[in-house]
Formats: sequence, C-alpha cells, structure tokens
Amino acid sequence: RVPEQQRTSESPLSWFRGVYLPPALHPLNKTFVKGGEWQDIDSTQEKRRAFLQDFCRKYNSRKKLQTHLVHLVSRIYVEDRHKVLYCEVPKAGCSNWKRVLMVLSGLAASANNISHDDVHYGKHLRKLDSYDLKGIYTRLNMYTKFIFVRDPMERLVSAFRDKFEHPNSYYHPVFGKAIIKKYRHNADEEALKTGSGVKFKEFIQYLLDSHRPVGMDIHWEQVSKLCYPCLINYDFIGKFETLEEDANYFLQLVGAPANLKFPKFKDRHSSDERTSTEVVRQYLKELSKEERQLTYDFYYLDYLMFNYTSP
Repeated sequence: RVPEQQRTSESPLSWFRGVYLPPALHPLNKTFVKGGEWQDIDSTQEKRRAFLQDFCRKYNSRKKLQTHLVHLVSRIYVEDRHKVLYCEVPKAGCSNWKRVLMVLSGLAASANNISHDDVHYGKHLRKLDSYDLKGIYTRLNMYTKFIFVRDPMERLVSAFRDKFEHPNSYYHPVFGKAIIKKYRHNADEEALKTGSGVKFKEFIQYLLDSHRPVGMDIHWEQVSKLCYPCLINYDFIGKFETLEEDANYFLQLVGAPANLKFPKFKDRHSSDERTSTEVVRQYLKELSKEERQLTYDFYYLDYLMFNYTSP
C-alpha cells in the first residue's frame, strides 16, 4: 500500500522505484477442480511453488530491485473474465497460451482457428502495463498469476532454430547482419547483406558479449528478467516439459469452459523435429567447453529458480 503522504508528495512512477513484492505463498483456489486424476499434478505444482519461494527467500534476503512496477509487469497479459495474469516466456508454449487467453476472453470460439499473425500482431490482448497504477496493483493482488517455463538450453536452441534457420524478415536483417559482421571473419558480401546463415557458435558469441552489436531479445532473455519470479508471486508454475497436463489442470483451476483444452499443435515449422535434449546436445557440440560453461552461467538463475538439472 502507498502511504497517503507519499501519494500526494511524489510523482506516481516514483512510488514504485525499489518496489519489493514478497513471494508469499497463497493457497490455490481449487473450487473448480473435478475428479481425482489431478492429484499428482497438484502435488508437483505445490512442490514447484514451495521450491521457488524457498529459493527467492534465500536469494532475495538482502536484495531489492531498483525498478518501476510498470517495467516489472510489461510481459504480463491480462484476461479479466477469468481473472488471470499470464507472464509470456517465448519458446515455452506462449503462442498457444495467447490463443487460449483469446478464447477465455470471448475473442475467439476456438484456439485452433487463430493464426500465428493474429496471436502475435493482432493486439487483441491487453498487457498489464497498459493499466493505470491502481489497475495494475488491483490485478496483481486479486488475479491468479501464472507462468510456463522451459529448460533454459532447450529454450535457447529452439529460439535459434526458429529465428535463424528459417527465412525471417526481422531477425536476419536486424540480428543476423550485426552478428555476422562482428563474429565472422572474412564474411562474404551476400551474408553481410542479408544476415542469413548465422551459425550457432556465432549466435552464442553474440549472447555472451558484454558489448553486443545489437540488444537482447525476449526469445532468449532470461526468465528472471522477463517475469521477475522473485518479485511477483506466481500462483501457478507450469513447465513446457509437462505442458499439456499442467495447462489443462490450470484451465480447470480457473473455471475455463469444459470443452476448452490446451492446443497440441506446433505453432510454426510443424515439419521440424521438436527441440529435444538430443537436438540440444548436437548444437552444444559446436561450442567450446568454456562457451558451454558461460552459456550455462548466463542462465544460472533460471536453472536454479525452476529446479532444472544443469546440462
């Protein structure tokens, strides 16, 4: 709560500099859950939440993030009908989650008929930072907040394959050209002109460079910096590795229509092999031992927060 004298004496945005939202555990509302088949998933869910809370308590004991609340919630999507907040983690089922949110909010009858462009460029869904400060705080306190995460190295390789191994009118000219120019010796004119054909090793050199020629991108940004899991108390933590069962349990928790199931289809490049542990292993072979270690270090917090095994 913002003290009365603070509200009158300071500008609104300054209220939230250094905001600290403690990761207190609240019991999930299981009113809508029917049937006993969800017991194992529910037990796993409680363990994940307790693990994250324990980690945040240790890691955050003396730390306070100097930032604004508006920035903290910039990746969070709002669905007011069922009172849910979804923090988007790219390459962890986010396209299908946005489809589901559109169905929940009444914008579409079925998740199966919504195109990729409608999902990502249609601007049908509101983000939490588009509300005023009272609206943000009210929803953070009252709504069910959820997040879906993925093994960091799988997510990284999946992002690379999607953005650099297929034609792309944004990532090739913006990221590809800059990466090839800085990290490829004797690059030919065609590569410098188009930015196509970035190698995984070059991409990792860019990722680990403190003087990157082009900034970070949400597709490979750490979850700790996208969703701030130690500052925002997420009520539900789903994992890509158990996506379908976690998602359908969550839909029951929030009272979604009984006929709404989480989509199974791959959003794009459906003929490609999914990015699995074995696929990741092949990509990591292109890196030196030091590069592999530094890449793990880059995602160290994500590994710890969500209890993933180091590769």
